[in-house]
Amino acid sequence: MGLLRRLVGRRARRRREAELARLNLKFFGYEMARRLAATLPARLDIPAQTVLLESKAATQNDIESDWLAHWASEMKVPIIYHRKLWELAFVLQALHQHDLLRDGTRGLGFGCGAEPIASYLASRGVTVTASDLSPTERKTLRWQDSEQHASLAEQYHHAHLIDRATFDARVEVRVVDMTAIPAILRDYDFNWSVCALEHLGSIGQGLDFLERCLATLRPGGLAVHTTEFNFLDDHETIDNWHTVLFQKRHFEALKARLEAHGHVVAPLNFDVGDKPMDRFIDLPPYVHQWPKSIQSLWGGDPNHIKMAFDGFACTSFGLVIRKAASRA
Repeated sequence: MGLLRRLVGRRARRRREAELARLNLKFFGYEMARRLAATLPARLDIPAQTVLLESKAATQNDIESDWLAHWASEMKVPIIYHRKLWELAFVLQALHQHDLLRDGTRGLGFGCGAEPIASYLASRGVTVTASDLSPTERKTLRWQDSEQHASLAEQYHHAHLIDRATFDARVEVRVVDMTAIPAILRDYDFNWSVCALEHLGSIGQGLDFLERCLATLRPGGLAVHTTEFNFLDDHETIDNWHTVLFQKRHFEALKARLEAHGHVVAPLNFDVGDKPMDRFIDLPPYVHQWPKSIQSLWGGDPNHIKMAFDGFACTSFGLVIRKAASRA
């Protein structure tokens, strides 16, 4: 019994030490990101940039770029080394380069969550339809449900970007199932989503959405979407789950599939960067999962461009798709 007790105690100690080692790695990764961000020059008045924006993975170079600094300033948020900031900036940069951030254009957002894009677009004079995913428990709700509408409107409105009256005049709120897009949603100049299509149940469903969503656009309209990219493993991945991870082969197959129908996909760039924050792969538990004792010691937001999901290294990948100019 004494030997067994010692073995069990040794395993428990090693397990606790492994968790502490994980927290050490996270702390130094976050600290590196904070120090790097502190050295970035202040760029509050930098104009919008025109760059060769490809369909690409998030990188440290992008976070430090002038084009991202412009959109961070526009959204009135600090520059941090976080892939979510990159995703928001990627969408806005793509829309800017196609001259879609102006009065009179129409945009459709999928799975908008609490992101600020709908509010920012409305502040630029865009007419927006903002929608959220339809989880199983929401599928029986009607679009005209006033309580649901009010809840989503509160979520989408960012008062630091636009006043509520102007927001309400320019933003229509809907509940939309991304696997069954209503036929009434048509002739938009552009559509977008930020890390939503990986939650549709399978890789196939996500790829199908990227093709189906083009039906909501006018000829020549633009689709800009970000999703999860399993960049280290070309063989195994996560499929048929509540969150799936796309691989290089899936994006390549999508590009071939869409271009066979006359659509144009911006060149695929799978370079994930080679700077320190490109090599830091954050591990769970993440900030919202931390016990209060750790939150009180470290606090703040996570800073990561790459992260682990169920043991796979992933980052954000953005796709820019131009619908065929002809309906034929």
